[in-house]
Amino acid sequence: MKFLGIIPSRYASTRLEGKPLADICGKPMIQHVYERASEILSDVFVATDDERIEKVVKSFGGKVVMTSLEHNTGTNRCLEAYQKIQLNSSEKYDIVINIQGDEPLLHSEQITGLMNCFEDGTTEMATLVTKLKNKNELQSKSEAFVTFDINKKALYFSRNVIPGMRDIEELFSFEKTAYYKHVGMYAYTPDALKIFAELPQSNLELIEGLEQNRWLENGHSIVVNITEHDSISVDTIEDLEYVRKLCINK
Repeated sequence: MKFLGIIPSRYASTRLEGKPLADICGKPMIQHVYERASEILSDVFVATDDERIEKVVKSFGGKVVMTSLEHNTGTNRCLEAYQKIQLNSSEKYDIVINIQGDEPLLHSEQITGLMNCFEDGTTEMATLVTKLKNKNELQSKSEAFVTFDINKKALYFSRNVIPGMRDIEELFSFEKTAYYKHVGMYAYTPDALKIFAELPQSNLELIEGLEQNRWLENGHSIVVNITEHDSISVDTIEDLEYVRKLCINK
Protein backbone atom coordinates (compact mmCIF):
# COMPACT_ATOMS: atom_id res chain seq x y z
CA MET A 1 0.00 0.00 0.00
CA LYS A 2 1.43 3.37 -1.07
CA PHE A 3 0.98 6.36 1.24
CA LEU A 4 1.28 10.04 0.38
CA GLY A 5 1.78 12.66 3.09
CA ILE A 6 0.47 16.15 2.41
CA ILE A 7 1.04 19.08 4.79
CA PRO A 8 -1.38 21.95 4.06
CA SER A 9 0.34 25.21 4.98
CA ARG A 10 -1.00 28.75 4.80
CA TYR A 11 0.89 31.96 5.56
CA ALA A 12 -2.23 33.87 6.53
CA SER A 13 -3.51 33.20 10.04
CA THR A 14 -5.86 35.29 12.13
CA ARG A 15 -4.02 34.70 15.40
CA LEU A 16 -0.42 34.13 14.24
CA GLU A 17 0.38 35.23 10.71
CA GLY A 18 3.30 33.50 9.04
CA LYS A 19 3.46 30.74 11.64
CA PRO A 20 4.77 28.05 9.21
CA LEU A 21 7.98 30.09 8.98
CA ALA A 22 8.28 30.81 12.70
CA ASP A 23 11.69 29.83 14.03
CA ILE A 24 11.81 26.92 16.48
CA CYS A 25 15.31 26.04 17.65
CA GLY A 26 16.94 27.19 14.42
CA LYS A 27 14.43 25.73 11.95
CA PRO A 28 11.13 27.02 10.57
CA MET A 29 8.12 25.21 11.99
CA ILE A 30 7.18 23.72 8.62
CA GLN A 31 10.61 22.06 8.43
CA HIS A 32 10.10 20.37 11.80
CA VAL A 33 6.78 18.93 10.60
CA TYR A 34 8.19 17.89 7.24
CA GLU A 35 11.21 16.13 8.71
CA ARG A 36 9.16 14.24 11.28
CA ALA A 37 6.67 13.09 8.65
CA SER A 38 9.52 12.02 6.38
CA GLU A 39 10.82 9.66 9.07
CA ILE A 40 7.87 7.40 8.24
CA LEU A 41 6.68 8.39 4.77
CA SER A 42 8.85 8.27 1.66
CA ASP A 43 6.64 10.78 -0.16
CA VAL A 44 5.79 14.02 1.67
CA PHE A 45 4.72 17.30 0.09
CA VAL A 46 3.88 20.71 1.54
CA ALA A 47 0.75 22.15 -0.08
CA THR A 48 0.75 25.93 0.09
CA ASP A 49 -0.65 29.05 -1.56
CA ASP A 50 2.27 31.29 -0.59
CA GLU A 51 5.57 31.75 -2.41
CA ARG A 52 7.42 32.51 0.83
CA ILE A 53 6.56 29.08 2.18
CA GLU A 54 7.40 27.48 -1.17
CA LYS A 55 10.83 29.11 -1.13
CA VAL A 56 11.63 27.96 2.42
CA VAL A 57 10.52 24.39 1.79
CA LYS A 58 12.69 24.18 -1.30
CA SER A 59 15.62 25.67 0.64
CA PHE A 60 15.71 22.71 3.05
CA GLY A 61 15.23 20.19 0.23
CA GLY A 62 11.53 19.55 0.76
CA LYS A 63 8.92 18.90 -1.91
CA VAL A 64 6.19 21.48 -2.35
CA VAL A 65 3.13 21.98 -4.54
CA MET A 66 1.39 25.31 -5.06
CA THR A 67 -2.38 25.38 -4.59
CA SER A 68 -5.22 27.87 -4.91
CA LEU A 69 -5.72 30.86 -2.62
CA GLU A 70 -9.44 30.09 -2.51
CA HIS A 71 -9.43 27.00 -0.27
CA ASN A 72 -11.17 27.43 3.08
CA THR A 73 -10.18 24.02 4.51
CA GLY A 74 -7.06 21.88 4.59
CA THR A 75 -9.10 19.04 3.09
CA ASN A 76 -9.78 20.97 -0.10
CA ARG A 77 -6.14 22.02 -0.31
CA CYS A 78 -5.13 18.37 0.12
CA LEU A 79 -7.37 17.30 -2.74
CA GLU A 80 -5.91 19.83 -5.18
CA ALA A 81 -2.37 18.93 -4.09
CA TYR A 82 -3.04 15.19 -4.45
CA GLN A 83 -4.46 15.67 -7.95
CA LYS A 84 -1.45 17.75 -9.05
CA ILE A 85 1.04 15.34 -7.52
CA GLN A 86 -0.67 12.32 -9.08
CA LEU A 87 -0.67 13.95 -12.51
CA ASN A 88 3.11 14.39 -12.38
CA SER A 89 3.99 11.07 -10.78
CA SER A 90 4.24 7.50 -12.02
CA GLU A 91 3.30 6.34 -8.51
CA LYS A 92 -0.27 5.38 -7.69
CA TYR A 93 -1.08 6.41 -4.15
CA ASP A 94 -3.59 4.34 -2.22
CA ILE A 95 -3.90 6.56 0.85
CA VAL A 96 -3.47 10.31 1.42
CA ILE A 97 -2.46 11.46 4.92
CA ASN A 98 -3.38 15.04 5.83
CA ILE A 99 -0.71 16.19 8.29
CA GLN A 100 -1.23 19.38 10.30
CA GLY A 101 1.42 21.97 9.44
CA ASP A 102 1.24 23.67 12.84
CA GLU A 103 2.21 20.66 14.98
CA PRO A 104 6.03 20.71 15.02
CA LEU A 105 6.23 18.01 17.71
CA LEU A 106 4.41 15.48 15.54
CA HIS A 107 5.22 11.93 16.66
CA SER A 108 6.02 9.22 14.13
CA GLU A 109 3.71 6.76 15.90
CA GLN A 110 0.76 9.01 15.11
CA ILE A 111 1.39 8.48 11.41
CA THR A 112 1.88 4.72 11.72
CA GLY A 113 -1.31 4.54 13.79
CA LEU A 114 -3.26 6.08 10.93
CA MET A 115 -1.59 3.80 8.39
CA ASN A 116 -2.63 0.76 10.41
CA CYS A 117 -6.30 1.73 10.10
CA PHE A 118 -6.24 0.75 6.43
CA GLU A 119 -4.92 -2.79 6.83
CA ASP A 120 -8.31 -4.48 6.38
CA GLY A 121 -8.98 -2.75 3.06
CA THR A 122 -12.43 -1.40 4.01
CA THR A 123 -11.53 1.91 5.68
CA GLU A 124 -12.36 5.04 3.71
CA MET A 125 -11.23 7.62 6.25
CA ALA A 126 -9.34 7.51 9.55
CA THR A 127 -8.28 9.93 12.25
CA LEU A 128 -6.63 9.99 15.68
CA VAL A 129 -8.01 10.40 19.18
CA THR A 130 -6.32 10.47 22.56
CA LYS A 131 -7.65 9.83 26.04
CA LEU A 132 -7.86 12.83 28.34
CA LYS A 133 -5.44 12.51 31.23
CA ASN A 134 -6.30 15.70 33.08
CA LYS A 135 -9.76 16.61 34.36
CA ASN A 136 -9.08 20.27 33.60
CA GLU A 137 -9.10 19.44 29.88
CA LEU A 138 -12.87 18.96 30.14
CA GLN A 139 -13.13 22.74 30.49
CA SER A 140 -11.23 23.47 27.28
CA LYS A 141 -13.00 25.56 24.67
CA SER A 142 -10.49 24.74 21.95
CA GLU A 143 -10.65 20.94 21.97
CA ALA A 144 -12.97 18.71 19.93
CA PHE A 145 -14.34 15.76 21.88
CA VAL A 146 -15.32 12.47 20.28
CA THR A 147 -17.24 9.28 21.01
CA PHE A 148 -16.86 6.05 19.05
CA ASP A 149 -18.37 2.58 18.91
CA ILE A 150 -16.93 -0.85 19.78
CA ASN A 151 -15.50 -1.12 16.27
CA LYS A 152 -13.53 2.12 16.72
CA LYS A 153 -15.78 4.04 14.37
CA ALA A 154 -16.57 7.62 15.31
CA LEU A 155 -20.12 8.35 16.43
CA TYR A 156 -19.86 12.13 16.81
CA PHE A 157 -17.46 15.04 17.26
CA SER A 158 -18.38 18.00 19.46
CA ARG A 159 -16.97 21.17 21.01
CA ASN A 160 -18.90 20.16 24.12
CA VAL A 161 -17.77 17.33 26.38
CA ILE A 162 -19.17 13.99 25.24
CA PRO A 163 -20.43 11.79 26.76
CA GLY A 164 -22.34 14.45 28.70
CA MET A 165 -22.87 14.48 32.44
CA ARG A 166 -26.19 13.27 33.84
CA ASP A 167 -27.85 14.43 37.05
CA ILE A 168 -25.99 11.77 39.02
CA GLU A 169 -22.61 13.21 38.14
CA GLU A 170 -20.56 10.78 40.19
CA LEU A 171 -21.77 7.94 37.97
CA PHE A 172 -19.92 9.55 35.09
CA SER A 173 -16.97 10.96 36.99
CA PHE A 174 -13.66 11.57 35.26
CA GLU A 175 -12.13 8.66 37.12
CA LYS A 176 -14.80 6.20 35.95
CA THR A 177 -15.42 7.41 32.41
CA ALA A 178 -13.04 7.55 29.46
CA TYR A 179 -13.12 10.88 27.63
CA TYR A 180 -11.41 11.28 24.29
CA LYS A 181 -10.42 14.31 22.28
CA HIS A 182 -9.70 14.56 18.59
CA VAL A 183 -6.14 14.81 17.27
CA GLY A 184 -6.52 16.64 13.97
CA MET A 185 -4.74 14.37 11.54
CA TYR A 186 -6.66 12.50 8.84
CA ALA A 187 -6.04 9.80 6.26
CA TYR A 188 -8.30 8.97 3.33
CA THR A 189 -8.49 6.88 0.21
CA PRO A 190 -8.27 9.21 -2.82
CA ASP A 191 -11.93 8.53 -3.63
CA ALA A 192 -13.01 9.40 -0.09
CA LEU A 193 -10.91 12.57 -0.12
CA LYS A 194 -12.58 13.71 -3.34
CA ILE A 195 -16.09 12.92 -2.08
CA PHE A 196 -15.42 14.63 1.26
CA ALA A 197 -13.97 17.77 -0.27
CA GLU A 198 -16.86 18.12 -2.72
CA LEU A 199 -19.70 17.54 -0.24
CA PRO A 200 -21.56 20.73 0.73
CA GLN A 201 -21.15 21.88 4.31
CA SER A 202 -23.60 20.08 6.59
CA ASN A 203 -25.78 21.30 9.42
CA LEU A 204 -23.82 19.54 12.17
CA GLU A 205 -20.55 20.76 10.68
CA LEU A 206 -21.70 24.36 10.81
CA ILE A 207 -23.16 24.07 14.32
CA GLU A 208 -20.04 22.49 15.82
CA GLY A 209 -17.47 24.12 13.53
CA LEU A 210 -16.04 20.65 12.83
CA GLU A 211 -15.80 19.53 9.22
CA GLN A 212 -15.50 15.82 10.09
CA ASN A 213 -19.18 15.85 11.06
CA ARG A 214 -19.97 16.50 7.39
CA TRP A 215 -18.65 13.03 6.56
CA LEU A 216 -20.62 11.36 9.34
CA GLU A 217 -23.82 13.27 8.59
CA ASN A 218 -23.68 12.02 5.00
CA GLY A 219 -23.67 8.40 6.14
CA HIS A 220 -19.95 7.64 5.94
CA SER A 221 -17.69 6.26 8.67
CA ILE A 222 -14.44 7.42 10.24
CA VAL A 223 -12.20 4.82 11.86
CA VAL A 224 -10.35 6.14 14.91
CA ASN A 225 -6.96 5.08 16.19
CA ILE A 226 -6.19 5.77 19.84
CA THR A 227 -2.79 7.40 20.26
CA GLU A 228 -0.86 8.03 23.47
CA HIS A 229 0.72 11.09 21.89
CA ASP A 230 -1.20 14.32 22.28
CA SER A 231 -0.96 17.01 19.65
CA ILE A 232 0.44 20.44 20.44
CA SER A 233 -0.86 22.93 17.90
CA VAL A 234 0.73 26.35 17.47
CA ASP A 235 -2.09 28.87 17.13
CA THR A 236 -0.84 31.78 19.24
CA ILE A 237 2.46 33.39 20.25
CA GLU A 238 2.03 31.71 23.65
CA ASP A 239 1.80 28.31 21.94
CA LEU A 240 4.91 29.11 19.94
CA GLU A 241 6.91 30.04 23.04
CA TYR A 242 5.74 26.86 24.79
CA VAL A 243 6.88 24.66 21.88
CA ARG A 244 10.22 26.47 21.76
CA LYS A 245 10.78 25.65 25.43
CA LEU A 246 9.91 22.01 24.88
CA CYS A 247 12.32 21.88 21.94
CA ILE A 248 15.17 23.39 23.95
CA ASN A 249 14.61 20.97 26.83
CA LYS A 250 14.57 17.83 24.70
